[in-house]
Amino acid sequence: MHTLLYPPSRLRAALFAVLAAAIALPLSAQRSASLYPPITTTGTSLEVTADPLVARPHTKHCEVTLLTNQAFADFNHKNFSYTPPADCPGPWAKVIFTGDFSIDAGVQFDRTGQVFLGGVDIYFGTTAEPLQNETDTWHVERDVTDYSSLFKTPQSGFAHLDNLVSPTYTSIIHGTFKLEFYQADFGNPAPVTADIVSPVQDSGGNSYFNVYSSAPVTQSFTLPRNVERAYLDVVAQSQNAEEQWFLCVPNDIAGPLGDCQNTAFREVEITVDGKPAGVAPVYPWIYTGGLDPFLWIPIPGVQTLNFVPYRVDLTPFAGTLDDGQPHTVGVAVYNAYSYFTVTAQLLAFEDHARKEISGALTADTLTAPDPTVTNTVNLNSSGQGSGTVTVTNRHNFKISGYVDTSHGHVETTVDQQVNFNSVANIVSAATTYTQDNVQTSTVHSKTTTSDGWFFTTNESDFSFPITVNQLVTFESNGNISIATSLDQKYQRDETRTLEGFPIYESHVINEVTPTDTFTLISLGGGNYEVGSNSGQSNEQKYFFRDSLGTCYSRELKAANNVLDTVTDGAACHDRER
Repeated sequence: MHTLLYPPSRLRAALFAVLAAAIALPLSAQRSASLYPPITTTGTSLEVTADPLVARPHTKHCEVTLLTNQAFADFNHKNFSYTPPADCPGPWAKVIFTGDFSIDAGVQFDRTGQVFLGGVDIYFGTTAEPLQNETDTWHVERDVTDYSSLFKTPQSGFAHLDNLVSPTYTSIIHGTFKLEFYQADFGNPAPVTADIVSPVQDSGGNSYFNVYSSAPVTQSFTLPRNVERAYLDVVAQSQNAEEQWFLCVPNDIAGPLGDCQNTAFREVEITVDGKPAGVAPVYPWIYTGGLDPFLWIPIPGVQTLNFVPYRVDLTPFAGTLDDGQPHTVGVAVYNAYSYFTVTAQLLAFEDHARKEISGALTADTLTAPDPTVTNTVNLNSSGQGSGTVTVTNRHNFKISGYVDTSHGHVETTVDQQVNFNSVANIVSAATTYTQDNVQTSTVHSKTTTSDGWFFTTNESDFSFPITVNQLVTFESNGNISIATSLDQKYQRDETRTLEGFPIYESHVINEVTPTDTFTLISLGGGNYEVGSNSGQSNEQKYFFRDSLGTCYSRELKAANNVLDTVTDGAACHDRER
């Protein structure tokens, strides 16, 4: 038996210092490589974004190619077989998905693309619309290290990218998809990753499914009896008549205005065994054909080419999931008018020192949405009039639970405030239609974990604001002129603390601000073709910094659908002054 020479408070402080250093070291080491993608397209209309590369550690790495220059010209899955890299057997400090796309010159719609491995979604995004006279290309990356357990065994997979090619729609899309594996070493240890990564699937066994109403798609899971933590990664992509759902209006004026219904509020609802378990705001992605296709040449909207999943923390339900019985996870979209395409991946982390642990859900104050709608739009029998539509919704909830693990009694509380607000000013006149929308969607989230020795907090603020100003003019010759300006933004601030002491902070902001006027030329009989455009400009600003010393900033400017300038590092330099 050994004598404790330090008082508990001194021991706790010493352990805290060691743990803080252990947390900081691998993150710093992994961020040493350049994050700036090379850009050689200034003076052209080729697709370009300011988004950074995924940080790569300086360790041995291997690539596994899933598909090479695969043509997408039909509605069939493109299957592949995956085998783990023999020369990089793991453990891995980082695993990265990369996709290199091209689209032939011609005519084509924007298309949805996804890549699945073992039924799990590892990429989800949309494509650029083609240029008329040259092949367009773009590159995407996604950090999939959290899904490492998926890559340890041979798996089948497929790429899903439906694309109609015909005498009218002529452009074929091509894709090359790879996984990069970076070996762990002393300076770049493998992070703790999920032991189980499993998709929510619909009744037909599909890992991507369409949600047509608020009725959930549910998946039954029977998990091991030692799950400590659980999360759900969610993507909800608006489709069809509500592609621009953020411009939708109340049902009583939707018909006269020829607009989509159910107001401008959408939200993903997550349930466990039918009980509210979390919410995921719907990001207002705009695809390269959205509103005005000239807006997005050459700079697309925020995350248009590469959606970022929203992670819902289900850890308070871990004790419930540990009873050895089947449990259902449900996903629904509140207010879905047409439909959303959804993917959701369940991530479970096990207690490796025990085969069975127990626990319980102790509090859940989350309730169903209850939006408030104020509509002052007055329309006459001809559909002319004006007014304002305001839609708000608020969630303020706590979900708590505990598990008794090999390292003690662990309590987790997820405390969130989710706020949505949309204001639409509408003027419908004889020859013009104006709709100006200002929408904000914010999430303040604080997750507190206490295991008897330490308490940690992960605190984050998400913000998804979008402003859309659009003037539609119905000309006497039957043509339609549409003037549009937007401000679209994604922002996240994150702080992690240990015993109240900050151990990591980060800040990211991604903003795109295009403007354009274009004409739809009447062909008669209610048919139109895209005409010319004028006054186009666009700017993207991407900024990232963290407390480990990483700073990335890139600003792109385009005018008349040509990339004009690229400015790197300006925001970082401003902070240093």
